[in-house]
Order: sequence, then C-alpha cells, then structure tokens
Amino acid sequence: MKPLIRIGAGSAWWGDRVEPARLNAERGDLDYLCFETMAEATISAAQVRSRRDPSFPGYDTYLDDRMRAVLPACLKRGTKIVTNQGWINPRGAAERIVHWLRECGAPRGMKVAAVDGSLITDRVLELTDRILENGKPTSTLRDTLVSAEVYQGAEPIVDALKQGAHIVVSGRVADPSIFMAPMMYEFGWDALDHMKLGAGNGIGHLMECGAQVTGGYFADPGFKDVPDPWNFAFPIAEVSPDGSAVLTKVAGTGGAVNLQTVKEQMLYEVHDPANYLTPDVVVDFTTARLEQIGPDRVRVTNLSGKPRTPTLKVSIGCTEGYIGEDMFFYAGPGALRRAQLAKRILEERFKIVQLDAEEVRIDYLGLNAIHGAMTPADAPEPYEIAVRVAARTRTREEAIKVGREVDGMAVSGIGMTGKRVPHQDRTREIIGVWSSLVPREKIVPSLSFYEV
Repeated sequence: MKPLIRIGAGSAWWGDRVEPARLNAERGDLDYLCFETMAEATISAAQVRSRRDPSFPGYDTYLDDRMRAVLPACLKRGTKIVTNQGWINPRGAAERIVHWLRECGAPRGMKVAAVDGSLITDRVLELTDRILENGKPTSTLRDTLVSAEVYQGAEPIVDALKQGAHIVVSGRVADPSIFMAPMMYEFGWDALDHMKLGAGNGIGHLMECGAQVTGGYFADPGFKDVPDPWNFAFPIAEVSPDGSAVLTKVAGTGGAVNLQTVKEQMLYEVHDPANYLTPDVVVDFTTARLEQIGPDRVRVTNLSGKPRTPTLKVSIGCTEGYIGEDMFFYAGPGALRRAQLAKRILEERFKIVQLDAEEVRIDYLGLNAIHGAMTPADAPEPYEIAVRVAARTRTREEAIKVGREVDGMAVSGIGMTGKRVPHQDRTREIIGVWSSLVPREKIVPSLSFYEV
C-alpha cells in the first residue's frame, strides 16, 4: 500500500479548459489524472447529435484534444488516467485513446479499459416504477423515450485497475466515483466500508468540479478576490490511506485553495450535507474538519459515510419538442422604449403566422432576462439591450417561425434595429431528462480491454 497518492483533476465538464489538465500532467507529479466531462445536459446533447448525425462517435468531442495534451507527460511520469469521456460509447473512446497512445510511443501491451453497462434504454421501463420528479409511472414516457443511463459507481473502475488497465474510460459513472476509484484500488478499501468510502467520495466531490475549489466560480470582485483568475489550475488531492487528504494546486498558478473555496465546493449541489447520495456510499459532510496548513494547502479530515442505498439513480432522456430562438439589439437613448415596441410587434406577428407554441418568452438581456418578473420596477434603464426571443414547440416547423419573424425585424421593424446574420441553427430539439431508481443488483457493468 502506498503511504500517499496524488490525484489531479483534468476537467470538470465537457467544455472545460485543456491547459490546466496539461499543467497537472506535466507539473503535478500525479499518480492519477481524472477527467469528469459528463452531465445530464451532456448526455442529452450526445443523444440529440447521435439521432441526427450517424457519423458522431458518441464520446467526448474534445477527447482528442485532451489526450494529445496530457498523454506525453502521463506516459513519462507513469500517471494513470480515469475518465468518463466515453459518454454513450466507451468502447469507441477506448479504441481512440489506444490510437493516441500509439502516436505518443506508448509501450506495447499497455491496456485501456472501457466500462460499459450504464446504458439501459432497452429495459428501463421494466426496471423502474415511478418518475422521481412528479410521481407518475415511468411507463408514461414510453412514446418519447430516447435513452436511459444509470449512475454507476467506482467498483468497475477498480476492477479494471486490478486487471492492469493504465487508462480507464467509462460512460455514466458518478462524478466523485471517478476520483475515489484510485483510492479504493491503491489502499485496498472494501466496497462496503462506508466510513472509508464516505471519506473518499467526499474528497471526490471536492475534486469533481475542477477549478471551483481553486478559485474558479468563486471570485466576486471586491468581495472575494483571488489572484490571477486568468491562470486557474485544477486541484490536486494528496490522499492518505485513512481517507484524509490535503487539497492543493501547482505552485505559481492563479486562484487560491483556502477554507472559503473548499467550503463552497463542499456544499455545492449536495442538497442534504448529512446525506449526500452517491452510488457507492451516502456521504456525511457535517463531520468534516478543514484546516489551512499552508499557502494553497487545506487539510480535509473526518469526512464520514453511511451504507449505500439499495437502488441506483437513472436519468431518462425523452423528446420534448423543439426550441426556436433568436435575438436582435438596440443601443443608445431610448433603447428600452424601442425594445418594448419590438416585443409588441413580435407578439402580434406570431398571431398572424399562427405560431403554435407551448411557451413563448421575449426577454430583454441586460434588464430582465435572468430575474424575469422579480426584476425591480425601478431598475435603471440600460444603455443597450439584446431582445431574446424563444418559443417551445412540438414541431421543428413551428420553431422555425421564430427566426423567420425575427429576420423580418431587420427592415420591417422599427428604427435602429441591430440584427445578426443567421449564421447558426436557430432551432434545436429538446431532450428532457427525468429521474427514477433501479435495483442495484439489476445493473451489471462490463469491461472491455484494448492494448497498444
């Protein structure tokens, strides 16, 4: 057993920056580099693209960029990689990673493992009962069902590491589990040891959002300042066999690792801090102790856990129609007055073209687009306004009407309308995400191995 392992974050979501991952690989002195690139929205986007683009491989669209950036240093250092960049095609992602390993001169026989088993679209209605959000039977989703993915835990990743995998790529695995799997493997933690796994999963939660614990999504000028926010590093966890850890980052980078940044991330998206549900364990953050032991070094101890639940969460993607969206602009004195008239014009023109929409929103970006009806009546008038128009419809044909009527505002609107060229797709399919629970014993992960 190693006395300490260093685990670095490589991403916090699909669109995250690549350079901090390269930095961790080159200067982080890591045993493991972990990439978290999935979310419910990411899976929905992948399913939509797969439906309309047969050539889409189904894995992280930035997989090539990320592997090119980190593999040379990881191979030199012996750093292993754990990632959920497989999305809806882990095997395809594994084969692609083997390609980049060969390009980087990896030794023959190096293994890449693909973890499958999270996709249960073909049997989700048999395995589930109720929709968590509204209590209705999941059978009511039958006609709109697109995909269903179960949140798997760390165990299949641990199995892959035990069988000699240098890189493990998965589909839908819970975010903290990606970071905890190396701890379970290196320290020999039992999958039912809820105290050790509570600590490990808690550390994984602190790591999963990347720069959020090093100062990203934290800075608020004048209230919470951090140095050089253009140069955030991703965090590194120095983990001990007892489940304690020190959070830090590469020296000389921007941002900060302090009690404030760690506390904010600890409470982020956990709902009940005493009962944070994951596939592996129920984490209890209320027992945690945090200590600043040096510049950009925070010790985390006393994280605890409770036995895991008998069920696993499944996200069910369903078609929910289309959105048509566009915007145009006004600036200078009277911008709000002109925007208000433009809204009235569009409302009347949507009646003329008989727009059949389940919901229509016309917002003024810069005034009320975020707070909506809660915007103060005496809010200061902005000097410039973007008018955002969006409608949710049952068909693409109806959604197209939004952009067509906004186009008309260019010369059939009012004075000084600024219009962008419609260079992008202004309609998109909506995949809504519902949740349910499946019996744990019904989900059987599978491993596939690929060698350089």
